[in-house]
Amino acid sequence: MVPGASVEVIAADFAEPDQVTDLVARLGEVDILINNVGVFDLVDFATTDDAAWDHYLQVDLMSAVRLSRAVLPRMLERGSGRILSIASESGVNVPADMIPYGVAKAGLIALSNGLAKLTRGTEVTVNTILGGPTYSDGVAEVVEGIAQVQGVDSSNVKRGIEATRPESLLGRFLDPKEIATLAAYLVSPLASATNGAAIRADGGVLTTTL
Repeated sequence: MVPGASVEVIAADFAEPDQVTDLVARLGEVDILINNVGVFDLVDFATTDDAAWDHYLQVDLMSAVRLSRAVLPRMLERGSGRILSIASESGVNVPADMIPYGVAKAGLIALSNGLAKLTRGTEVTVNTILGGPTYSDGVAEVVEGIAQVQGVDSSNVKRGIEATRPESLLGRFLDPKEIATLAAYLVSPLASATNGAAIRADGGVLTTTL
């Protein structure tokens, strides 16, 4: 929280390109862009139709394309700015039951890497966070829904889901604040030498060294 800060909210459905275009038109000078919108679900690849695929790609990938395209040129003109995308370890190790989500997040990682190459010689940086399983509001709603159907306490469902990821070194869901603290660093002047990077905050779920 910043005492005395003025906060303005613009609501938009990122599945609707026209609403994203309207949002972009209403933006002023942008110093920091954080692409943090996303949708996910457990789906069967064979029965996921084109409309569902388009929804994932519009929200999880194309929203970042449209917003970055709107703000990056001005950042480059000024010679300073930050673009940060919140991707997922699922974009590297794509789950078999979340393939559309994983593909969209893989695209987001590639987008950031490519955009960073446009920033040469400036103080603009473009980076990505590879988040691990995080107990976000959306995940909490899913857990609560499962708990209601099964007639059990939601904490039991949460622990059961955590147990399905034995490779996690944390052994638990990440708290959203643990992603936020890394994001705050990457958009700060302290991270001026970090550009074109995919930084892990995955709790050790990814087992590769890089």
